[in-house]
Amino acid sequence: MTRGKETIFSKIIRGEIPTKRVFESEHVLAFHDVSPQAPVHVLVIPKEALLNLTEADENDEALLGELLRATDRVAEILGVRESGFRVVINNGKDAGQSVDHLHLHVLAGRPLAWPPG
Repeated sequence: MTRGKETIFSKIIRGEIPTKRVFESEHVLAFHDVSPQAPVHVLVIPKEALLNLTEADENDEALLGELLRATDRVAEILGVRESGFRVVINNGKDAGQSVDHLHLHVLAGRPLAWPPG
């Protein structure tokens, strides 16, 4: 398992790298992406290092639920809940996962095309 692997997100969680935080709870942190792909682009991450969805098991079910609920809270805070938002999880290299720490992208603020890419 890859739990506990040091990534840039580990440093963000510890406050070593400044971020524009949107939401935080005991287990989850949400902050603006440094390279936004939409007017609203926020990353929602678990504070516990978890590589990706494939690594998650039955012990992570509550955390996964909390991550999804946090995306709704982020959308509410940023005023895009009613107009709509997209939640994306890139799982693995071929899906475009660039940081080895599970993270959800919340994208909004403009009409989003489908399929995404």
